[in-house]
Amino acid sequence: MFVSGLISKLNPLTTDASVDTDMPIIIIGAGFSGLGMAIRLKEAGIENFTILERAEEVGGTWRDNHYPGAACDVASHLYSFSFEQNPNWSRAFGQQPEIFDYIKRCADKYDLRRHVRFNTTVTGASFDENRGLWNVSTADGNTLIGRVVVSAVGALSDPAYPSIKGLDSFTGKLMHTAAWDDDYELAGKRVAVIGSGASAIQVVPEVAKQVDKLHVFQRTPSWVMPKPDRPITAEEQNAFRKSSYKMELRRLSLYWFNELTAPIIISDLGLFKKTAERVAKWHIRKQVADPQMRREVTPDYKIGCKRILVSNDWYPALQEPHVELETDGIARITENGIVTQDGRTVEVDAIVCATGFKVPSKAAPFDTTGRRGLDLNAAWDDGAEAYKGVTVSGFPNLFFLMGPNTGPSHTSVLEFTEQQMDYCLQAVQHMARKRLKFIDVKKQVQDKFNRGIQWRMKYTSWTSGCNSWYLTDSGKNTTLYPGFNWEYRLRLLRFNANEYNEAKLVTGKQRKARAA
Repeated sequence: MFVSGLISKLNPLTTDASVDTDMPIIIIGAGFSGLGMAIRLKEAGIENFTILERAEEVGGTWRDNHYPGAACDVASHLYSFSFEQNPNWSRAFGQQPEIFDYIKRCADKYDLRRHVRFNTTVTGASFDENRGLWNVSTADGNTLIGRVVVSAVGALSDPAYPSIKGLDSFTGKLMHTAAWDDDYELAGKRVAVIGSGASAIQVVPEVAKQVDKLHVFQRTPSWVMPKPDRPITAEEQNAFRKSSYKMELRRLSLYWFNELTAPIIISDLGLFKKTAERVAKWHIRKQVADPQMRREVTPDYKIGCKRILVSNDWYPALQEPHVELETDGIARITENGIVTQDGRTVEVDAIVCATGFKVPSKAAPFDTTGRRGLDLNAAWDDGAEAYKGVTVSGFPNLFFLMGPNTGPSHTSVLEFTEQQMDYCLQAVQHMARKRLKFIDVKKQVQDKFNRGIQWRMKYTSWTSGCNSWYLTDSGKNTTLYPGFNWEYRLRLLRFNANEYNEAKLVTGKQRKARAA
């Protein structure tokens, strides 16, 4: 149980006063990852960093996704920073307002807002190899200079609207769950929700409580497990406040439960799949009375191939008298509604797109040019790749948090990103200690790592035949990590300088000596 805590204690983070940490660092994004990276830098005595945030507030995906019912599908006590645990969670699974408040409190507690440039969108970054510096350009026409750039933009930041003929012609209210209009009044309206994935199963039950008529357009059903959610009592919260040991024990128990059950989600072995499918099918039988609807909400692909969802109110909401589950497919959208594949016209006042995000499985988060003019989009032409998900050969001093193949399938994303933050900090400290102009991961090191990742991917659920957002058009999974979190954390435990090419800084005296 205590291996997770031991891994954290083994991290060789230093605050060595002899290390010159005055190099300018640019962090892009003020969500969980960007703020966590900033906190780690401050804890190591590094203050020379700037956070660029495109919005006017911190919070990332938890700022943007404030649709009715928005919540986390990871337990609250695990979905928080390990170094800033929260004894006051009100539910076993946190809801959006509470998570958003937690992030803002962290920003305030660690005095991060003075480092943030809000309303600043990054449009590009180019590396000056001669000086070992990144030139980061922003939409307002400015350019910032940094020795190190940390990309913390996340994978779930830009909403993806469906490619449906006529979507732009709809004259009613059109909105995405990730761009919700809180001022729009749902009461008395006829509403269509497009999608049946992670955001749909949360927003549909809440919208159903308000509208006159709700049509849920399902293209492919999702596997849905029961959600072990409940209120956390005041007595429990008080006990957590009084005992950090109880807090740590709670977190570790959640962590290792997820690790022990990970093979059920990750592995393609029949035994694991059958076990999980039995539970999911039992959940359907328990909550859905109509045999026809049971068939309609039961997927025909292996569980785990797409994201496994958790909900206790999705199936009951679909059976409300004023809710229709539409499975015929959408042919086109008109000014007043939706035309199905079988020719029916469903007139609605509003359309909600619960259709997920533009996942950067191939494209760079912003135009990025590395050494010798190498373009990151070109380097990722066959799908995004990085060494341990953090560094990319040819792009020195650039670090990704939640980079390629580091998405979690069974646990909190923060268990991945916190280890990445520590790895980045070690690299920064190494650069400062050795007075390096840049470090650049060796191509053969990166390639070997990714060959191993893709070999392991063959034996996972995600390549078992269904079409999901995890995969590129060619079927390559560049999104998830095909293994346990504890194993990933051990891989990143210590920064190994031998895996990187290095270039020394040249001082003024050295330049004069060379000139002489």
